[in-house]
This record gives sequence, structure tokens and C-alpha cells, in this order.
Amino acid sequence: MSLPRLLLLLLGVSLILILAIWLINSVYQLYFQIGFTSPFLANLLVLVLIILLGLLIVAFIYYFNLFYKGSRKKARKRRLARTVPVVKTQAAAENLKALRQQLGQIQDRIAQEAFIRRSQEIEANLARGEFRVVVFGTGSAGKTSLVNAIFGEIVGDVNPTMGTTKIGETYTLKLKDLARPILITDTPGILEAGVAGTEREQLARQLATEADLLLFVVDNDLRASEYEPLKTLADIGKRSLLIFNKIDLYTEADKEIILAKLRERVKEFIGVADVIAVAARPQPVQLTSGQILEPEPEIIPLIKRLIEVLRSEGEDLIADNILLQSQRLGEEARKLIDVQRRKQADKVIDRYQWIGAGVIAVTPLPVVDMLATAAVNAQMVIEIGQIYGCELNLERGKELAFSLGKTLVSLGVVKGAVEIIARALQFHFATYVVGKVIQGVSAAYLTRIAGKSFVEYFRHDQDWGDGGITEVVQRQFQLNRRDEFIKAFVQDAIAKVVKPLTDSWNEEEIEIQETEYHHPQQDDW
Repeated sequence: MSLPRLLLLLLGVSLILILAIWLINSVYQLYFQIGFTSPFLANLLVLVLIILLGLLIVAFIYYFNLFYKGSRKKARKRRLARTVPVVKTQAAAENLKALRQQLGQIQDRIAQEAFIRRSQEIEANLARGEFRVVVFGTGSAGKTSLVNAIFGEIVGDVNPTMGTTKIGETYTLKLKDLARPILITDTPGILEAGVAGTEREQLARQLATEADLLLFVVDNDLRASEYEPLKTLADIGKRSLLIFNKIDLYTEADKEIILAKLRERVKEFIGVADVIAVAARPQPVQLTSGQILEPEPEIIPLIKRLIEVLRSEGEDLIADNILLQSQRLGEEARKLIDVQRRKQADKVIDRYQWIGAGVIAVTPLPVVDMLATAAVNAQMVIEIGQIYGCELNLERGKELAFSLGKTLVSLGVVKGAVEIIARALQFHFATYVVGKVIQGVSAAYLTRIAGKSFVEYFRHDQDWGDGGITEVVQRQFQLNRRDEFIKAFVQDAIAKVVKPLTDSWNEEEIEIQETEYHHPQQDDW
């Protein structure tokens, strides 16, 4: 038991004892006075007083424990509120640490430096001291007017023409109810026409993904083109307030109808309290006297909700955002490395497929099953594994190659490949030539399917996936039998296999003819 609680308990017990002694003395005197006239009433009085005293003690103990449990629960909530952001920022720091190790694998120096800069920005955000609020939405919905109204002074150009805000402009706002300042960024409008509009929209979306809190501004019911980016941002974990602006242009009944529609459309990812109606720049009103009245902006509900959200969720929003940025950057790095590895693996596959094709074209295999075995070279498997950081010995490479070769045969891929290549080659050469090179080109084709299958195997940490090796091989076969691919593949085969062989055969025929010409047979004399 803690010392404050022990002292409080002793104080309460002492007070009760003092009151009990005083009460006992008073009751004792009263008992004797009543006892002279009515002993029964005196005894009844004593019993009632004892019961009341017992109830008092029980009530004190009960409420004391209730108060203690409540305070302990509040303290636990405060501790959780402090530790949750710490845990998330620690996770972000670990992600960045892993990212730095990944960056060494990126061969493109420009891309590598860009990733390093972005990771350094995220690291700087771990210690930043402000909330980042981004105002996002369609052009001319009133985003800049909303920022102006929040600040109470003009901080940007206000114009109903779409495309006013060309770049993201950031302003600092300090509110006495918040310990941290607020950085409010006014973004270009989305859904603008033209190349420039598309570029500005990409900038706006990028700024939105980096925000702690979004203010998504609309001036009517949500269109599908507006719902899509709002839902996408919610899906990646962005907290949003949906701002229905320009309510001064609607009657009270119409305003309530639109508000109800907005809340219904976004109820899955935005709460009712976070759909807020405002008039950032109300239209001037002409009085009966002819005087023009400029109404004050109606944004108090937004400011109150903004403060409430940042006060209760602000630290978590910052931590969530930092964690999200680190995860997204890590994912981008992994995708870039994956593309890089695929290009390296394609070079290995390309090299082995044409080497094998040349060898088999010169010495055709008598059995089709052997063609499948020749198509999967164990050394190719080892080199692809090295690209993906998997070191294999020759025995393991042979084992994988043999396993995939058997799969090619059992699925009928070998037979299908021969038919596809034979049919494609017959469009270009005579049957005699096709018969000489068909196994070689088919071997190259099968080697490609095998190599692509092994790429998928190593990409998934030496795992064929739920469908096993069969599904991977079938998928690669389907991808590599499309007409456009077969045409390009056959053209390469003609240049790298068929033409060198036909040239070689032509040279041999010329040499034979020359030999016969210079050394005629005896019978000819």
C-alpha cells in the first residue's frame, strides 16, 4: 500500500474512533436518562445507533476503494497515452534502421541518395514539435478561404477560379489550448484539367500522405471522383475531418440534407462528429438600406473540433504518421530493389537460354523428356539465387532444377512448348531447317519459363506459395505463350540461333562442294 493511501486510511479511522468515543459517551449519558423512565426505549436507541455506526464504517470503506480503483484506472490510461506514441516511434526508428541496410543494395546512385534524404527527413520528424494539418480537396471548394478564415487574416490568394494555389503553402498557427503549434498546408486542388493540373494533384496527394490530420473540403455532396481519394487516404490510415464549406449558399433544410448524405457516405471511416459544416467566406448580403454587409466566417465548430482532436489524439496522430512514412518508404525501397533484381535475373535467364539453345541445336536430343532436363540449368538456378541473397550449393541447384524439370514434363509444358515454337518457326523457314533447330529454340523457351519460375521462388524467400511449384510454372507458361511475346522471342531466336546455324550449314555445304570439285572421284575419269 502506498504512503498517501495509508495516511488517508489512518486519518479516516482516527476520525471515526474520535466520533465513536464522543458518540458512546453521549449515548451512555442519554441511556441513563431514558433508562430511569423506560428501559426498553433506552435499549432500542442503543441498537439503532450501533447499526448506523456500522453502516457508516462500511460506506467509508466502500467509497474509499471505489475512489482508489477509479484513480488507478485513470492513471493507467494516462500511462498508456504516454507509451503508445513511444512504441510507435520506436517501431518507426527500427523501420528506418532496416531501411538503411536496404539502401546499400540500390545500384542507382541517384535513387539511393533520394531515399537517404527522405529517410533523414523522417528521422528529423521523430523529434519535431508541431502538428501537420493539410487542407485537401477539389479546386475552388474553398480551401484557401478556409485557411484564411482560420487564421483570421489573408494568408493566400482567394479566387473562385480553379488552380489558384499552385504549390503547397504552409502557415503556422498557435492556439493557447494546444502545447504544440499547428502547421497548416494549403494544397493545390485535385481533379484539375491539363498536364499542369495533374502535376499539382500529384503534389497535393503527396502532401496529404505526409499529414498528421487532413481537412478534406467539399462544397456539396461527395462526387465519386472526390470519394476515391478520401477513401484511399483513409485506407492508408489517415485521420480526416470532412469539411462541408459554403453552407451560406444553401437553405437550412438543404444544408441538413447534404450533411446527412455526407455522413452516410463516409460513415465507415469518418465519424459523425468529424463531418463539419462551415462558411469560410460567406457571400456579402445587401440590406434593405442598400448597404452591403460582409458576414463573419462561420468556422467556430471546425476550430473547436480541430482543437479537440489534436488535444486528445494529437500525439498518436504524429506517431502514426511517422510510422506510416517509414513503412511506405521501406516498401518503395523494396519495390525498387525487386525491379533491380528482376532485371539482373532476366540477364542471367537470357544468357543461359541462348547458350543452351545453341548446344542442343547442334546436338539434338533424341528424347523429348531430356529436353526438359536440359532446359533447367543448375548453374542458372544458383546465379538467380545469389541475386536474391540466397546462397545455394551445386547439389541444391541440381535438386531444384530436376524438380522443376519433372514438373515441366508432367504438366505437358514441354510438348506445348515444342508445338508453339514449331508453329511459329514454320512461318519463317522450310521444314528441313525447322527440324534442325526446333529443339534448340524450344529449349531456350523452356529455360526462360524455368528461370522465371525460379525468380518467383526466390522473391518469396524460397517458397513456391500456396499453389506450389505447379501453379507457378503454369502461370509462367501462360504469361510466356502470348502472341506478342512469341513473335518477339522467335525473332530473337532467329537472330541468335537459327541464322548462325544456317550460315554454318551453308558454309559446310560450300566446303563440301569445293572439295568434290577439286577431288573428283576415280569413276569420273
